[in-house]
Amino acid sequence: GTLKPLESPPPSPNSVSHQETSLPAAMFSRSTVSIWSILKKCIGLELSKITMPIAFNEPLSFLQRITEYMEHTYLINRACSLSDSRERMQAVAAFAVSAVASQWDRTGKPFNPLLGETYELTRENQGFRLVSEQVSHHPPVSAFHAESLVGDFVFHGSIYPKLKFWGKSVEAEPKGTITLELLKHHEAYTWTNPYCCVHNIILGKLWIEQYGTVEIVNHSTGDKCVLNFKPCGMFGKELHKVEGYIQDKSKKKHCVIYGKWTECMWSVDPQTYEAHKKSERRGDNKKQKNSLPMRSENDDADDMPEVQETVSVVPGSTLLWRIDSRPAHSAEMYNFTNFAMSLNELEGGMEANVSPTDCRFRPDIRAMENGNMDEASKEKERLEDKQRAARKERAKNEEEWSTRWFQMGTNPYTGSQGWLYSGGYFNRNYQDIPDIY
Repeated sequence: GTLKPLESPPPSPNSVSHQETSLPAAMFSRSTVSIWSILKKCIGLELSKITMPIAFNEPLSFLQRITEYMEHTYLINRACSLSDSRERMQAVAAFAVSAVASQWDRTGKPFNPLLGETYELTRENQGFRLVSEQVSHHPPVSAFHAESLVGDFVFHGSIYPKLKFWGKSVEAEPKGTITLELLKHHEAYTWTNPYCCVHNIILGKLWIEQYGTVEIVNHSTGDKCVLNFKPCGMFGKELHKVEGYIQDKSKKKHCVIYGKWTECMWSVDPQTYEAHKKSERRGDNKKQKNSLPMRSENDDADDMPEVQETVSVVPGSTLLWRIDSRPAHSAEMYNFTNFAMSLNELEGGMEANVSPTDCRFRPDIRAMENGNMDEASKEKERLEDKQRAARKERAKNEEEWSTRWFQMGTNPYTGSQGWLYSGGYFNRNYQDIPDIY
């Protein structure tokens, strides 16, 4: 395990104290499986109903994948500690970008959670605990609720990852609003995550880009942070870039935020930024006149652009966030971060405590993590059959499925319907829990 930080509070039985920095087994090669035979039937269709071979998965459930939003919780803690609301917005914006940073190179597909599946995580050293539940199967919706261990914040939402297949790529639209409440400041922020696209799923090297506009609204002040995740563009110049600004309710810009979601985010005042961009453009025009690369349309693979120089920092900028480097053997481990590697750990004492519906008990994910692909595949099929049989049984008896830890309710900030945590998970009373595994 890794070294423990000094002065960490005594671990609770469910808190992971020394985290894994490796998985039990390396992944196997995906190149032997033909994805085309499966996907050619579904161009332009939704993929949630198609059973994909396990070769394209990574050994985590989607409930664990959304827990990765919490990797950089220190940014929320920083926001809580700041007295100025615009500085808090900068920290929240950095958190919103950092929350999707673990997608970088994560070309494996998380397992679809089973209806009623749950996941919990307590991290004393980062000061939070989280619980999530798969609240709907068609469409697949995952609800999560995280809270500060010292009462500073709650962070919650529900995600319906709408997948579409476009011939060479799969695009995921993470439908659903995310809410962050900074309790001591009586502030609530809401936003929706960017689109994520996996390229070259038929031929060539898989690569990932995220794009779309993310609008973070501070419902107390009316301030807004508009972040533009840029598509990579023809020559790959914009790959991974994020650029945006904070504006007040009368639309006056107060601050520019820029960087790459794979690297770092900076903030600077708008005048400095514009002046810098202008002088850059003057320099660029001189350079570019004589070099236009040729590009043929529709080659066999849309190769990932070479990663351009890292973020060029505008003088006078403040660093908001920098990504942690991945472990050395990450490439053989599904490109997991250190944080992701620890998510399926089941430590002594934990087994007796967590809900029996927790993803850590899912036999197919566990088998895959241990490198037993055949067993994982059989188990996945068995679990999906079991889920179908239970659904038929409910239909026959005209029973509705009832969620356990989340209920449909109105988000007070956006006024729209969403899944809200009804409490009680951590009281550890797991009577009448459905047997889903």
